[in-house]
Amino acid sequence: MSHMALPHCGERKERDNREEEEAAMNRRTTLLVQTLVFLFILNSLSLFLYFTHYHSTKPSSSSSSSSSPLNVNSYLTPISNQTHFSKPWPILPSYLPWPQSATTAPLRSCEAYFGNGFTHRRDLLRPRNGAGWFRCWHSETIRSSVCEGGRLRMVPERIAMSGGGESLTAVIGRREEEELPAFQDGAFEVDGGEFVDREFLVDREFLDRFVPRGEITRHTMRDLIGKIRIVGGKDFECDEWIEEPTLLVTRFEYANLFHTVTDWYSAYVSSRVTGLPNLPHLIFVDGHCMSPLEETWKVLFSSLRYAKNFSGSVCFRHAILSPLGYETALFKGLTEDIDCHGVPAQELWQNPDDHKTARLSEFGEMIRAAFGLPLNIRRSGKPLFAHNVLFVRREDYLAHPRHGGKVESRLSNEQEVFESLKSWVSSYKGCKINLVNGLFAHMSMKDQVRAIQDASVIIGAHGAGLTHIVSALSKTVILEIISSQFRRPHFEYIARWKGLEYHAINLAGSHADPGTVIKELTDIMKSLGC
Repeated sequence: MSHMALPHCGERKERDNREEEEAAMNRRTTLLVQTLVFLFILNSLSLFLYFTHYHSTKPSSSSSSSSSPLNVNSYLTPISNQTHFSKPWPILPSYLPWPQSATTAPLRSCEAYFGNGFTHRRDLLRPRNGAGWFRCWHSETIRSSVCEGGRLRMVPERIAMSGGGESLTAVIGRREEEELPAFQDGAFEVDGGEFVDREFLVDREFLDRFVPRGEITRHTMRDLIGKIRIVGGKDFECDEWIEEPTLLVTRFEYANLFHTVTDWYSAYVSSRVTGLPNLPHLIFVDGHCMSPLEETWKVLFSSLRYAKNFSGSVCFRHAILSPLGYETALFKGLTEDIDCHGVPAQELWQNPDDHKTARLSEFGEMIRAAFGLPLNIRRSGKPLFAHNVLFVRREDYLAHPRHGGKVESRLSNEQEVFESLKSWVSSYKGCKINLVNGLFAHMSMKDQVRAIQDASVIIGAHGAGLTHIVSALSKTVILEIISSQFRRPHFEYIARWKGLEYHAINLAGSHADPGTVIKELTDIMKSLGC
């Protein structure tokens, strides 16, 4: 009888195991559905807030120019002569709402630094009878403003700078001063309607309060705002109208990845702060030539043009002035203490914390989404095939018209270190490792971002290429090799704000002992269960 009972117990155990597996699968399915519904609700809420916000603050207007009979809100709905397509916002797993209300992020909180700290609204020109409008959203934490306006006219001939967008080889030797904008009075003008009570939109007191120069010797966005004139409606005529929301951006160190990422982040934040329903169009108000980084500008936004490439005056239904990259937390964090740590968005949604943020993860997903890379990757435990260890290399390339083509060495024996790692990987018994040779200067931006996304460990000497870690997955480990001449905290801070594990090897000079690098990497791989 006892032998007869054994199969029955085994069947029952097998049935219980199946039921447990089915229950676990049901829980995972339920969690996935809840997550998708959560993301859908967040994006729907964002769109709802935008439409209610702008319908309540922007009037309908009729143009004083026969060339544009459309009202100020016309870009919200399709129109017969609208020629520019606006890309939709991607659904980002780390997205959290960007409130458009008067909600104030606490001073020096993570949200004030990396999210919507621009909550102090100042109306400089209120809309009257279909005329123009202009306002700024100020952040006490960042000490800068995101400004926006409607029925704003740009007159390119009043901006002194080179044309911009040329091939690099065609402008070798051109001075930087020629590429940066110098604005004449009235380079930008706003429609004041029937009654104009002053010539200029702002005064020095406003600029010092809302767009302070700070440590920036040539603050082009401050200069632009300071030269905006108010003109009467009868004098507001345009050669061309742009109906869709458009970002105006000025770049400085446009060929450097770190500084360009600060520009991307400022443009992204400006788009969110102003509640745009789609990705804005972009105009560079500078005269820089083309660079490989332009590829990413084009995929991040709906379109790209240079200000001096327009043949006549251009009027915007809605223009947004993006703060300089120097005014972002990514740059300011180098000189002031930003007490923030990166965590998953779901954790913040459930337990808000002023010292935690998911905004850099959200931004990194934005970059990956722009290139069509998957966002639903979750790295846990051992990978299916092998761990990718990405070695970000520094190599010679021609960066800009004043560049000699030689990149300053931050690691004098970089090739020796790479060859030693390659030999170590080939004989490592812990698990299979792919050592990826990150020659980024000769890779497309999409391939660079993909290499970052696929890496379990990222190694590199201190250099702008490491800024790509903003797009790394949450379990990625960073190992930075720092020479004594470049002991700067850029990437340690970015890793902290992203919530990435970070290690550093600080050198006495610029020469690294390959054995030390291998030992550090061995410890990291063991911590990954390898």
